[in-house]
Amino acid sequence: MGHVKRVVVGTVGGILLLTGIALLVLPGPGLLLVLSGLVLLAKAVPSLQRHVAPVRARAMKAAADSVASPWRIAGSVLAGLGLLASGLVVGLGLIPELPVSGWTTGASLIVSSAILFVLLVWSHRAHRPGVVAPAVVAPAAAPVAAPATEPAATAGAMAAEPAQAVKRPV
Repeated sequence: MGHVKRVVVGTVGGILLLTGIALLVLPGPGLLLVLSGLVLLAKAVPSLQRHVAPVRARAMKAAADSVASPWRIAGSVLAGLGLLASGLVVGLGLIPELPVSGWTTGASLIVSSAILFVLLVWSHRAHRPGVVAPAVVAPAAAPVAAPATEPAATAGAMAAEPAQAVKRPV
């Protein structure tokens, strides 16, 4: 990775990481943004790679928990609508007594609600039963383990089959 590209990826990763940390206590999808920022930072700073797997596990569990029941989905949707409404109220200055009213604050609330809705839809598609989830690609360095009920010889033969070329008559 080139130096300039590494700096850009690191900067974007740092911004996402800091935003995610802030959203851990503020309304929004903090843990998923922490994961996104950490993944990008690990591309720029390889020594951070060891922190990605534990954060990914916690983020995926949180994503699955967020859509575990209709009540949780409803709560997330209501929180997103609340963020959107708050952003409009603050942005339009409908309550002049608010100390931080204006479009800067309003836009950040609206963007936070949009991120919440996008991640809620993603979590629903990835973790709800009956919904086809996108395939998760394992890292190239990760070994593929055979299921415990399958003999090792069969697992090795099955792993070798996709690599063999199929010859077909023309």
